[in-house]
Amino acid sequence: MIEFDLAERDYIELHRLLKVTGLCESGGVAKLLIAEGLVHVDGEVETRKRCKIRAGQIVAFNDRRISVI
Repeated sequence: MIEFDLAERDYIELHRLLKVTGLCESGGVAKLLIAEGLVHVDGEVETRKRCKIRAGQIVAFNDRRISVI
């Protein structure tokens, strides 16, 4: 599991989270994967590319999980 610290931000957009954690090589690729329904947020398929991810949420993609703290 990858832990991602929001630091002093309230949220991060889903496509940016996938990019900054290295699970996708670019934001464009992340947007495509999200649109295809391959990303889950808190166990549910998420298709909104700019979905706001906040502390306490879990994002799953390609057998990897990101815990947002």
